[in-house]
Amino acid sequence: MTPARPTLDRTTLVCEIPSGHSLEVDIIGCDLSRPKPCVLWLHGGGLIFGSRTMSPRPFLAEALLALGFVIASADYRLAPETKLEDIVDDVRHLWRWIHDSGPGLFGVDPHRVCIAGASAGAYLSLLAGCKFEPRPRAIASLWGFGDITAPWEAEPSEHYRKATMVPYAEAKDALSRSPIPTASGEDRSLFYLYCRQQGVWLQEVTGHSLQDGLNWLRQYCPAYHIGPDFPPTILVHGKDDTDVPASESDNLAAMLQSRGVTHTYHSLPGVGHGFSGASVELAQSTERAVAEFLRAQLSTNEA
Repeated sequence: MTPARPTLDRTTLVCEIPSGHSLEVDIIGCDLSRPKPCVLWLHGGGLIFGSRTMSPRPFLAEALLALGFVIASADYRLAPETKLEDIVDDVRHLWRWIHDSGPGLFGVDPHRVCIAGASAGAYLSLLAGCKFEPRPRAIASLWGFGDITAPWEAEPSEHYRKATMVPYAEAKDALSRSPIPTASGEDRSLFYLYCRQQGVWLQEVTGHSLQDGLNWLRQYCPAYHIGPDFPPTILVHGKDDTDVPASESDNLAAMLQSRGVTHTYHSLPGVGHGFSGASVELAQSTERAVAEFLRAQLSTNEA
């Protein structure tokens, strides 16, 4: 008999941020019967669009639940209204909230918390490995990036300029009027497209350019801060990614190797951003490997 698939029901909780705003977090697999390992999941969207409700992908969520995880898929404030420094601060507070309040609210074992994400969410997850305490037990980076000083983030994208050019006024109108913008009811991705077409993504997200803010930007580059104590990390990247170049994960894998950090790299030929072009079998086998890697980094002593 085929076992029943784990439920993907979501319970939405609220994390209050000391600066006066709140962030919604979807809990998948809430269970107060015993402490469980947790994955904080951070959505993609170039730090400009996206929402906790859009990820993780169902098969990955099911794979994590089957291995005993509870998943916390969180919103964070978005650019350009909120700049990178404050976005990272949101994620830092979410991290503390999971450790401090998660045990009572949704059954988290605070000693077994991992962090994972896709694209910009992967970037934020890698930053957590450099900047947050306690360190994540493990990190999963799916088509992420580690160096925001690379030229591709501050130059017009040839790929995105093949699409119809977005006028600034139209891009601006796509942004939220809310203090905490989310993807709900809005197509903020239009502003992301404008930024990539014009080569202004870095400026809009960080408030700095390569010319005048290189030293400031480097403090937010995981690739510059990977040491021997960096958390075990699994990287996934399609070789044909036209949004985030595969060279980002290539370079991260080389850095992790040189520092002696436990890691695995799934470099996928013929695959684009977000498993674009991948077969169902390849996508699911890779997602299963991600879940198994995270689980393997945890203590075998169950609470």
